[in-house]
Amino acid sequence: MQIKPGQLQEFLLDSNFIPKDKLELAIKECGAEGKDLAACLLEKQYITEAELQKVYAYVLGIPFVDLSKDAIPFDILSIIPEPIAKKYGIVAFQKTGTNLKVAMLNPEDIQTIDFIKKKTGLKIVPCLTSRESIQIMLRQYEKSLKAEFGDILTDEVNKSQEEEKDGDLEKIAAGLPIIRIVNTLLKHAILQSASDIHIEPLETEVIVRYRIDGVLHDAMTLPKDVAAGIVARIKVLSNLKLDEHRLPQDGRFKIEKEDYKISFRVSILPVFDGEKIVMRLLDESSHGLTLEKMGLMGEPLEKVRREIGKPNGIILVTGPTGSGKTTTLYTAMDILNTPDVNISTVEDPVEYRMIRVNQTQVNPKIGMTFAAALRSLLRQDPDIIMVGEIRDEETLEIALHAAMTGHLVLSTLHTNSAAATLPRMLDMGAEPFLIASTVNVIIAQRLVRRLCVECRKSYRLDAKEVESLGKLYKLDEILAVLRKNPMAKKFVEKAKAWEDIELYQAVGCDQCTEGYRGRVGVYEVLEMDTDIRKLVTQSATSEEIEQQARVSGMETMVEDGFIKIVQGMTTVEEVMRATKE
Repeated sequence: MQIKPGQLQEFLLDSNFIPKDKLELAIKECGAEGKDLAACLLEKQYITEAELQKVYAYVLGIPFVDLSKDAIPFDILSIIPEPIAKKYGIVAFQKTGTNLKVAMLNPEDIQTIDFIKKKTGLKIVPCLTSRESIQIMLRQYEKSLKAEFGDILTDEVNKSQEEEKDGDLEKIAAGLPIIRIVNTLLKHAILQSASDIHIEPLETEVIVRYRIDGVLHDAMTLPKDVAAGIVARIKVLSNLKLDEHRLPQDGRFKIEKEDYKISFRVSILPVFDGEKIVMRLLDESSHGLTLEKMGLMGEPLEKVRREIGKPNGIILVTGPTGSGKTTTLYTAMDILNTPDVNISTVEDPVEYRMIRVNQTQVNPKIGMTFAAALRSLLRQDPDIIMVGEIRDEETLEIALHAAMTGHLVLSTLHTNSAAATLPRMLDMGAEPFLIASTVNVIIAQRLVRRLCVECRKSYRLDAKEVESLGKLYKLDEILAVLRKNPMAKKFVEKAKAWEDIELYQAVGCDQCTEGYRGRVGVYEVLEMDTDIRKLVTQSATSEEIEQQARVSGMETMVEDGFIKIVQGMTTVEEVMRATKE
C-alpha cells in the first residue's frame, strides 16, 4: 500500500497520535538509517499494526473495519472463494443490493478488486482492516465439525464396509471416506487449539473428544462401522503395524501447512471394544513463548531469571502430569540457547525439536535409560543438561554430581509443592550435603484456564461464599499477601474485606470455550538460601522448609492463583481445581 512518506509524517505531527518528542526522534533516526517511517515506528513499538492501518485508512479516505468479533453469514463470506481470500488478504462481509463490502489489507490492489468484480458482477466497496482481523475472518471459512461430518458420513462410508468384510485394512485406510474423516478430525483439533485427541470405541459407537485448555470435551459421535478404518488410517500415518491388535503401539507423524506445523504423538491401546487412540498435538511452529507469557511475574520471575543465569547447579520444575513442566524447561532452554554454550538433553519422548540443542530419546528396551544416556552425555562436553525427568536414585545421583562439577542441570520431579521436593530427593537416597550445595531453585506449578476478556463478568463474593472459601484457604493471610504484592495491591487496597473485592466469572461466547481462552500458570518459586540449605542438611520436613521459605518471601501456588484472580486472569473455581491436593 503506497502512501507518500510526507503524508504519514504530516498526519502524525498534526494529530498528536504519538508524543511529539518520540515521533521527532523516530523521524530523525529513520532518516539517518534510510528506513521507512512506518517500519521504524512499528519496530520501536510506538504504534501497533492495527493503529497504523487506521491511520492509513484516515489518510487515504477509506473506511476502516475491525471484524475480529463479528460472525459473517456463510453465504456472504463464500462470495469470495477461500483460496482467493487467503492469497490476497480480502474477505467479503456485507452485501447491500449490488454493492459488496470487502475488508482488505491493501485497498489499492486494483487487480484483485477488478477480478472479484468480474466474477461476482457486483460493485466492490473496499475497506481497510488489520492483519489480525483478516486471519480471524479467514477461520470462518471452516465449517463446524458436525456440519462437515454430515457431508462425509454418507453412503460412501458404507462402501468401505464391503472392503472391511474382506479384511483388507490397508485398502480401508487408503479409502477416500476414511481419509476425509481422519483429516477432518485432525483439522478441527488444530483449529480449536486442542492439546489431545481421544478416539474411544464403545459397543455401538465411537466417541471423539478433544482436550482444550486442559479439559476434555465431546467433539463427535461416529458410527461403530468406521472404527476399524480410523485405527488403520492412523496406524498408516504413524508407520505402525496394521495387523497388531493385541499390544499397545506408539508412533508419531507431522502435518505441515503454510500457517502451522503440528507434530502428533500417537498412542494406541487395546481396550474391550477395540483399540483406543490418544494423540498429543505439539505445535512446532509456536515461537516467542516467554516466562512472562506463561504467567511468571514480579519477584518469582526475577528469582527464576537470576538462577537460570548461573553457570552451574540444578533447576527443578515440579508438578503433576499436564502441569506445563516440560514447557517451562523448554522456555528456559530457549533463553539459554546461545552459540557459546553446548546444550544437551535426555528426554522421554523428545517433544519439541530445538535448533542447536542435542536431544537424545530414551529407549529402555535396549538399555538406553535416563541414567545410561546421562552418563554418556557427560562425555560430550555439555555446558547445560536437561533431563526430562528424574525417576530413580541413579539418575538423581548423576544429575547432582554433574551440577557439582560445573554443569547447569534442568529437570523435573513429581511432587505436590516446591518444599516437598527436597525431602523427596532425600528419600530417593541423595546425600543432604549434595542437595544443599547443588539445588539453585525449585519451581512448583499448575495450569489454570485463562478467562476470556470478551465475555467475563464481574461480581463480588457474598458472606456465605466467603465463609465456605475460608474453610479451604486462610483468607486473611492471602489478603495480607495481596496487599503487599506490587501486581495485586491496586486491586485490593481500597477493600476492607473479601466482599469488597471485584472478581470475575466465566460466561462463554463465540470467541471462547465455556468462558475460557488459553491457560496460564500458577507458581511457587523456592530459591535456596543459607537458612534452607541448613534445614536440608538437617533432613528437615517439607513443612519446616516451607515455613522458612515463607519467611524468606516465597508466595505459595494458592497465593499466586489469588493474585491472578484479582487481576481478572482466572476464576476462584479454576484455582481451586488446580491447587486442591
